[in-house]
Amino acid sequence: MEGARVSLKGWQQAAVALGSALGALMDPRRADLIAALGETTGKPAFFRVLKQMRNSREGREVLLERPRVISAQVSHAWDLPENTFGSAYARFMGSRNFSPDDRPPVRFMDTDELAYVATRAREVHDFWHVLFGLPTNLIGESALKVIEFEQMFLPMCAMSVVGGSARFSEKQRALFFQHYFPWAIRAGAACTNLMCVYYEKHFHENLDDVRKKWGIIPCPDPKGKY
Repeated sequence: MEGARVSLKGWQQAAVALGSALGALMDPRRADLIAALGETTGKPAFFRVLKQMRNSREGREVLLERPRVISAQVSHAWDLPENTFGSAYARFMGSRNFSPDDRPPVRFMDTDELAYVATRAREVHDFWHVLFGLPTNLIGESALKVIEFEQMFLPMCAMSVVGGSARFSEKQRALFFQHYFPWAIRAGAACTNLMCVYYEKHFHENLDDVRKKWGIIPCPDPKGKY
């Protein structure tokens, strides 16, 4: 994996995790701190994901070929027909002026293979936004973290939900726990193992079809519920 990896002793890992957690709480926009927190607290979870990928045909293919969600490899999505998964991803990124190249590199994994799994988990995050139809505001990100926790058991995901809900207004908190949270619990349990999907090979497929194939339950519009 590209980027320098840092080997940490136990106490150093704990110190980085604590410092990252405190820094992320003070400034949730610090993606580098959130990434460091996820890596230093999530090694057992990433190893579990690695084993699941090794036991899946498509997961093994991902591990063998190591696709990256970077502009050089996913730019063709912008040229795909309107109803495809790839086109939906391109619209999602373009409408928000996001770049797939903006995510911080993995630094604190012990092996090259674990570093790739952590990188893959980080890079497919936007695919999951598209599939579940979630916004990128605080409520949407918190809801997706519920699904990510169900899928990978990363402690950082649970911490992000707790930290995010603490920053909600009273109205946002009620909306999240009455609508988004119960849906996310259902959706995370109902879908396939999302880390074992080679998303890029399905860009050309219809978005509704891949949702059905992977057991994805898109988030219902809360306006239709209240």
